[in-house]
Amino acid sequence: MMLSREDVYEKLTGLIQEMFEVPAEKLSLDARLFEDLDLDSIDAVDLVVKLQGLTGRKFKPEEFKSVRTIGDVLDRVHALLQE
Repeated sequence: MMLSREDVYEKLTGLIQEMFEVPAEKLSLDARLFEDLDLDSIDAVDLVVKLQGLTGRKFKPEEFKSVRTIGDVLDRVHALLQE
C-alpha cells in the first residue's frame, strides 16, 4: 500500500504529538525539530524507529542526519517510500 505525502504528514505529526506531547499548533512543515519542538537526537531516533513501524520500511539513521524540520522528515520518508 502506497502512502501519500498527506498520509505521511498526518502520521508524522500524530506521532510527534503523541510521543513528545507537542501541541498541534506548533506543528508545521517549517517547524524545526530541535529548536521549535524541543526534540533531541534520542527523540529523533525514536521517531525514525516509529516511522519504520508505520511504513514497514527499514530506515538507516544516517538517512535522517540532515533533517532539520518536519518538512525535511516528510520529504525523506516520502522519498524512501518511493524507492
